Amino acid sequence: MIERELDVVTAEGEMKTFIFHPEFDGPHPVVLYLMDAPSIRPQLKDMASRLATAGYYVMLPYLFYRGGPIREFGMSDEDMHARRDLMATITPTNIISDAEALLAVAAADPAAGSGKVGAVGLCMSGGLTLALARAMPEQVAAVASIHGAWMVRDTPDSPHLGLEAVKAEVYLGWAHEDPTAPAEQLHQLRAAMDAGGVRYHYDLYTEAVHGYAPRGTDRYNRFASEQHWERVHSMMRRNL
Repeated sequence: MIERELDVVTAEGEMKTFIFHPEFDGPHPVVLYLMDAPSIRPQLKDMASRLATAGYYVMLPYLFYRGGPIREFGMSDEDMHARRDLMATITPTNIISDAEALLAVAAADPAAGSGKVGAVGLCMSGGLTLALARAMPEQVAAVASIHGAWMVRDTPDSPHLGLEAVKAEVYLGWAHEDPTAPAEQLHQLRAAMDAGGVRYHYDLYTEAVHGYAPRGTDRYNRFASEQHWERVHSMMRRNL
């Protein structure tokens, strides 16, 4: 397994990005792996690497780069406040220019395939994958939102709007009783995808909570996490 890091130049700065891909049998389809609010940490790198071992060129960018150099966040009041401020710097609009910069780097790397791409987002990044599918319908063929947050927003670029443009297959992993993604948002999002003719599947977990996918926390739920891996692998195989 190849693991490396580089600074991807965007219109707004330099975005630290970690790249994972198999050493042999390339080039490999590109998957953008979008971080959750606690930032890039060993658990998230392990998840990106696990996906890459199945034969993908996985790019894990530090999305908070607009607010300063890369850092990991704990649960202190100071860290939680800083994290909230940084989360506001990422929107369904500016993720598009970030993705364009990432895909330009991949296009210049012989290890990365030139075909359709996928995207996986956790927590705050779940809705960002839908934004990418909407903005890049000819490139983005499969997206997954894993315990996604704020999927329905009171903004013109809300992830649930304009989904008739989406050609990608979509997977939603949804935790019941999630304050960042209440049940009525799931109903709104499903209605929007049905109206837009989007191919999608969802799992609603009644015994898992927000944050169930990454190991190493008290929110981890083995059943829900392993099932999300099955869903993601299956969808990527079908579409990439």
